[in-house]
Amino acid sequence: MQSTAFSLYPSTAFLKRRKLLNQNPNHIHSPNSQKTLLYRCSLHGFSCCRSSRLSSLSRFNVWGSASDSFSNKSNWFKVKATPAPENADESVNPSNLVRTLQLGPMFAIWYLLNIYFNIYNKQVLKVYPFPATVTAFQFGCGTVLVIIMWTLNLYRRPRISGSQFAAILPLAVVHTMGNLLTNISLGKVAVSFTHTIKAMEPFFTVVLSALFLAERPSLWVVSSLVPIVGGVALASFTETSFNWTGFCSAMASNLTNQSRNVLSKKFMVKKEETLDNINLFSIMTITSFILLVPITILLEGVKFTPSYLQSAASQGLNVRELCVRSLLAGLCFHTYQQVSYSILQMVSPVTHAVGNCVKRVVVIVSSVIFFQTPVSPINTLGTGLALAGVFLYSRAKRMKPKPKAA
Repeated sequence: MQSTAFSLYPSTAFLKRRKLLNQNPNHIHSPNSQKTLLYRCSLHGFSCCRSSRLSSLSRFNVWGSASDSFSNKSNWFKVKATPAPENADESVNPSNLVRTLQLGPMFAIWYLLNIYFNIYNKQVLKVYPFPATVTAFQFGCGTVLVIIMWTLNLYRRPRISGSQFAAILPLAVVHTMGNLLTNISLGKVAVSFTHTIKAMEPFFTVVLSALFLAERPSLWVVSSLVPIVGGVALASFTETSFNWTGFCSAMASNLTNQSRNVLSKKFMVKKEETLDNINLFSIMTITSFILLVPITILLEGVKFTPSYLQSAASQGLNVRELCVRSLLAGLCFHTYQQVSYSILQMVSPVTHAVGNCVKRVVVIVSSVIFFQTPVSPINTLGTGLALAGVFLYSRAKRMKPKPKAA
């Protein structure tokens, strides 16, 4: 399953409005107010360069023209947090050093939790072939963790308005479908093959963005899709565990996951309320659990009976091992996505996408070693080609045309 990444990519941004000055807008030209503005911007996590003049406002990504932002009619303006310029002197900033030291262990935890989740999840699905029940149980584990987090004030519980929940609900629906389809695929084919197919996510992102957001991809982005599609096709033709159900469900999970990302851009960016990625993921987890429980009962019935658990025991896992590994898979499922969203709040989406590509490589290699999956040289070539295409895609997204001089 992907973070929502949801490749979250798991990332939905509610625009934040902050009232920075109570004085007359003309007052910002005084030296003291310049220092106040720069100081407050740094407190709110916006990146800026050292400057003694307010002319450095051009370094901020301001939504709207300067004349609109500083009109006499309003003391509000919106600022989008962006990475600091490359030529900024970051080497002497202690906060950047601390953040770098934090990111290393966080990426390691993210990858490690992914490895354990895929291993435990595959072991459970092999002997307990009820993907809807397994997925609902995993969402249930996440719901319990979210409630504990909010109850103990480990993270601030948000206040959700009706308009916000109306925007979150379709995201939760496709999030539920994406994780369910991924579990169906993992139950039918090898873990390595499922993640190779899921390398096609950038292809669906480009297509859906062009259809619904009218975003025209650059030539470099389109070119990066060629090795992705070719690599997945090559790996599929030579996959020993190939199964049409597993293949189609993994492809469908790509479609639903990227539909979630497109929907988040289309609907939720219009909202004025603030909601960070972690709380957004938490609300979607609870909503997905509530949605999936009745659907699971309709599709598979109640499978937590002793007879079904004993049938799993006859295939290699006793009841105790099945319950423990299901619980560990559920905990890893929620925590790795939580860590993923925490990383996303600290780095740019492109950096997160590169990290997600590396994560997929780590998961594929570890699953092949652990399950001793037979892999042919051509299959390895196809998988490597697809992953290389994903990396090129993330680099191509960083290449933006230079703005025309006014």
